[in-house]
Amino acid sequence: MKALLHPDLVNGRTGDPALFLDFQFARRAFLFDIGDLHALPARKILRVSDAFVSHCHLDHFVGFDTVLRLSIGRVATIRLHGPEGLIAAVAQKLAAYTWNLADKYAADLAFVVQELHEDGSRRRARLRLRNRFVAEPLDPPDLPSGCLLDEPALRVRAVTLDHFIPCLAFAVEEARHLNVWRNRVEAEGLPIGPWLGPFKQAVASGAPDDTAIAIDGLPARPLRDLRHLVTVERGQKIGYVTDIRGTEANITAAGELLAGVDILFCEAAFAAEDAAVAADRGHLTTREAVEIARRAGAKRLEPFHFSPRYADQDDRLLREVREFFSGAP
Repeated sequence: MKALLHPDLVNGRTGDPALFLDFQFARRAFLFDIGDLHALPARKILRVSDAFVSHCHLDHFVGFDTVLRLSIGRVATIRLHGPEGLIAAVAQKLAAYTWNLADKYAADLAFVVQELHEDGSRRRARLRLRNRFVAEPLDPPDLPSGCLLDEPALRVRAVTLDHFIPCLAFAVEEARHLNVWRNRVEAEGLPIGPWLGPFKQAVASGAPDDTAIAIDGLPARPLRDLRHLVTVERGQKIGYVTDIRGTEANITAAGELLAGVDILFCEAAFAAEDAAVAADRGHLTTREAVEIARRAGAKRLEPFHFSPRYADQDDRLLREVREFFSGAP
């Protein structure tokens, strides 16, 4: 499978949570949590179209000000997705600044904030520079249950888990990859041209074999005669889980959301022997992270958000993960 999404833990396994998900062939990126972003170049931050916030604890949200500072003066709409209360949190952050000169900016900046509530309902609002970032209610998007973003090329789903407060876990799922083999097209005496777009769309949509495919300058042919020109691969699935209690309910719900995940970024904040401390603070141990990965059938597990109590002991926590999960680093 050719990877089109390239994830990077901005602050490694021990710093503030922030996963930068880059798109290979687009000037676009996602952020999962917005911790300290000083290690992320400005050019990358400015590609972020959507940020997915698990919850608004300081280490998961403090980087919002960095995004704001870099984006002021640019025409942009940045979408934020998170749990109930995110609209108020964004509004309060923006209200901490004085915007009496907002009308002097030629370029408008807008944040569109979507909340996913525990009962599955949603709220959405827009906060624009030209309106001094006063929250303007918007109709909730018409999306499938648990889905935050649904586009032809990918979708992002979430589930609400328990961190003594609601906390979202996320799954990014690409659509299938369709690769046209140029050598096969040319061997058939067919042109490389615009007709390949609708052809790929017909394959992707599951059109029947007798569908007529128009070919630039040539007679149309049924889809069945052209299927060998393209190969179809399933898209990549990436999961992100952090700051949840190691309860059976949480582990089950996370495993279901992340079923079939290729890469799972999952907190492993505490060593297995410190399970009591982890439970008290609402975090996962290395063993609990492994259990989520197992239930999800993850191919690769990337543990992170190690507690500061294990400073300079990354190898210790990684060994615990590797002991029970072969797909760990």
